[in-house]
Amino acid sequence: MLRIALISNELPPYRVPFYRALSRLPDVTLQLILCSRREPNRHWEIPPLDFGHEFLREHVITRNGRYIHNNPGVVASLHRFRPDAVVTGGFNPTHLYAFAYAVARGIPHVAMTDGTDISEQGLSRVHRLVRRMVYGRSRSFVAASRGGHRLFEQYGIPASRRFTSCLCVDNGEFATTASFDDRPVDFLFCGRIEPVKNPLFAFDVALNAAGLLGRRVSIMFVGAGEQEAELRRLAALHAEKVHAMFKGFVAHEDLPAIYAAARIFLFPTRWDPWGVVTNEACAAGLPVLVSPEAGVAGELVIDGRNGHVADLDVGLWTQHAVALLRDRLAWQRASASSVATVAGFNYASAAAGLRDACRAAVSPDRVTRAEARRANGSR
Repeated sequence: MLRIALISNELPPYRVPFYRALSRLPDVTLQLILCSRREPNRHWEIPPLDFGHEFLREHVITRNGRYIHNNPGVVASLHRFRPDAVVTGGFNPTHLYAFAYAVARGIPHVAMTDGTDISEQGLSRVHRLVRRMVYGRSRSFVAASRGGHRLFEQYGIPASRRFTSCLCVDNGEFATTASFDDRPVDFLFCGRIEPVKNPLFAFDVALNAAGLLGRRVSIMFVGAGEQEAELRRLAALHAEKVHAMFKGFVAHEDLPAIYAAARIFLFPTRWDPWGVVTNEACAAGLPVLVSPEAGVAGELVIDGRNGHVADLDVGLWTQHAVALLRDRLAWQRASASSVATVAGFNYASAAAGLRDACRAAVSPDRVTRAEARRANGSR
């Protein structure tokens, strides 16, 4: 059995099936070590966990809107589990403690990231030096996307040591037979109501679409955050043109019905290494408008196929949105393409990719041809 210890900041509900799939592989024993049950700006509930896991004693520092985890107890947790491979997905102190433990004990370390060459462009020199230190002593590397592979390539990591473990959701859970006419909501925005997610931009797109369509349009906001009051004031000013609905935080089990009610998904993020809400939207058959700053751009959302990848220009986004709302056939093609594209992003593939990376780290001379193909990012 391959004993894998994986250190993660927290546990989003959509990741639980991934860890379950990994733990159920016949040659894997998993121990998930978590820095926190949830970070302060999260509202989700953690479902029952039926795989090996441990929540460390929490110690979170807030700095510039980011949460820094410092859990020295990770060393004792690793010592108790005695892993064959240690996987870390970040560079918080807790991750670095785990990395140092692996190096000191001669245990293979696997570096995992959902970052991309774009999302990490603004890193400081110190941050890059830390990454070079960790990458220089790691044996395998796991990226969530092609952008992640490009990031690893910038650090000189060869394709033979890189593997893919995609970010995914339960596609079947979000599947729906709802047609265009069955969906009463024109636009859906799902995410934190904060500047980085750009909800005000989404509202402006809806407002401009109302002008071009010559009718009142509807937009649903799912999430909470610091811009909610401002967004509500804006919606009140234009209520005659835009029917804005504010759902706040929605429990995971209630999300499929939300997506099934919408026609177009707006994801105008200013920065996002991936964007799992887009997986949910695609699985529910929504065409997606997304900014190039999202990791899904060009990989899960293909411009002109299942939506559009466009710079954050309200006029351009409005044109794309109106074209889809006016042309039912174009909407149907984009909807079907979303479902077909997201099918390749699934838990079985994600679990196998991480397992193969750990296997290669433990026995680097036994990487199979299939694993080599996966290392190059193919699915």
